[in-house]
Amino acid sequence: MDKLDLLLHPVRLRIVHAMSGERTRTTSDLCATLPDVPKTTVYRHVGLLADAGVLEVTDEQRVHGAVERHYRLRRERTVIDTDEAASMTLDDHRRGFTAALAGLHADFNAYLDRDGADPAADSVGYTQIPLWLDRDELAELVDEIVGAIRSKRHNKPAPGRSLHLLSPILFPLEGLPHHDG
Repeated sequence: MDKLDLLLHPVRLRIVHAMSGERTRTTSDLCATLPDVPKTTVYRHVGLLADAGVLEVTDEQRVHGAVERHYRLRRERTVIDTDEAASMTLDDHRRGFTAALAGLHADFNAYLDRDGADPAADSVGYTQIPLWLDRDELAELVDEIVGAIRSKRHNKPAPGRSLHLLSPILFPLEGLPHHDG
C-alpha cells in the first residue's frame, strides 16, 4: 500500500494519534481508546500499519492463550515530506483533508464523551482567524508556528502531562496574487 493511501485514512490517522507521544500500546489499549470504532476494524488497521512498518512490535506476551503484542509508533514513517506533499494531486489533498477532519471530529467527540470533559478548563479551542498576509508575512507566521511546535514536539510523557492534539489548518480564502519573477 502506498504511503498516502496508508496514512490518509480516518481510522489509521486516529491510531497514529493515539500512538503518539512515544507510548507503547496493545491493540486492546487502542480499542479502549477508540470505543466508537469496531474492534475488528482497529485490529485490521493496526495490522496494516504494522505490516507497513509504521508500528513496530516492542514486546509479545501470552495472555489467555493468545499472543498480545505491544506496539510503538515509528514517527518518521508517518511524515509526508515536502517532496511527497508537492507530488500530491488536488484529489489527494481533498482525500487527506477529509480524512484529517473525519479523524479530528471522531477524536473530539470521544473527548466530549469522556467523564469529566471540561472544554473551558482544558483550554479547548477551535477558533478560525482570517488574516491578511503577504507571502513574506505568511512565511514568517509559518516559521513562528513551526518553531513553537518544534520546541514542544519531543516532550516525553511525564507526571502532570497529558497528550493534546494540535491540528493547525491553513489555506488561502481568496485567490493568491500573482508574483513577479
